Amino acid sequence: MLTYPLSGSSSELVLNVLTMVLTRGKPLDRAYSEHFSGLSLNPSEQARITQVTGDILRRLNLYCFLVDITPDEFDRQGSKLLNGWHVFHGLDLPKMQYSLQIEQASFDANLEKAKADPVLWDGCPEWLNELGQTQLGDKWPAERAALAEQPKRYLRVNELKCDREKLIARLQKEGVTAVALPDVASAVEVTSDSALFRTDAFKDGWFEQQDAGSQLVADAVGAKPGMRVVDACAGAGGKTLHIAAQMQGKGRLLAMDVEQWKLDNLKARAKRAGAHNVETRIIASSKTIKRLKLSADRVLLDVPCSGLGVLKRNPDSKWRDTPERLPVLIELQKHILQSYSRMVKVGGMLIYATCSIMPEENRQQVDAFLAENPQFTLLEDENILVSERGFDGFYLAKMERIAE
Repeated sequence: MLTYPLSGSSSELVLNVLTMVLTRGKPLDRAYSEHFSGLSLNPSEQARITQVTGDILRRLNLYCFLVDITPDEFDRQGSKLLNGWHVFHGLDLPKMQYSLQIEQASFDANLEKAKADPVLWDGCPEWLNELGQTQLGDKWPAERAALAEQPKRYLRVNELKCDREKLIARLQKEGVTAVALPDVASAVEVTSDSALFRTDAFKDGWFEQQDAGSQLVADAVGAKPGMRVVDACAGAGGKTLHIAAQMQGKGRLLAMDVEQWKLDNLKARAKRAGAHNVETRIIASSKTIKRLKLSADRVLLDVPCSGLGVLKRNPDSKWRDTPERLPVLIELQKHILQSYSRMVKVGGMLIYATCSIMPEENRQQVDAFLAENPQFTLLEDENILVSERGFDGFYLAKMERIAE
């Protein structure tokens, strides 16, 4: 975290991004994109802005409590919240054109109260805490605390173009410090505040920014050259490109999604990565799936989910989501599992994955599917917990089709 206060201009940028997120309901990544576009910020200054913004959103209710405001009041009292963040971290107040001061005695009293409330201290809304306690029991406090931490930056080396050692050496020449991650073969951790997407290594397709936990999901697919593989919920294609590298560009890799713009983004990324065996296809109707019945060696279902395993990277969703959304997602997951599993051929493998840590979306979904589909058998599953690995939280299950 910062060891010195934000500059005045950086403080204004933080407030503008937070206003877009908290008062206009924009996703954090889109708010960053809109505010950083056209600015010539140096990499360290941009990193400071994202660090402060992210930390405030990860523990928004805590910082609001300390300065006696509510999140709904941010548009009028945002500077007070930012000042409180600086005081909490022992930093001098930033110099802003308009700034609401805080009452130190009240802040100190609130701080003592917050220290006695672990749920508030971890920046957890009540709805999420109740859900976590119900779903994870005594594992939840450690997960809750881990989700309040700043995420690390991970890259996936594109083995279609280089290996980890070559990537790390090239990044070093471009001013980026990175180290290999021992327990994830394709992962590199970035340890500097460098601008990754300005590097020639990125432009040449040597890496993708991808969490190490996400890389473990693609690893589980175990794709081999010459296979027919379907990534049926491909999105923008991070895992698709990882699978393409596993296949060494040989075989057929079909990336599918219900949104064309995501597939368009994937095409551009695949071109840069040299993943020439990637074919994109929009899921226009159930007929798209039926045509591929019993045809794939591997089918990856990285299904839509609550995203509760990636809250430290997407902290704004804690303040936008509600518990009512979860049952809708669970029904969607069930539908996708039942329908899309038809594409797996006998002897082939179905990989079900989420970026959630909640059993209701994970093992419980798999158990319900297997109970209704005896033609599949569970080979293994894994919970990638934030508190245990330090990565984003994921779940994956590998199932084999043993009969039609």
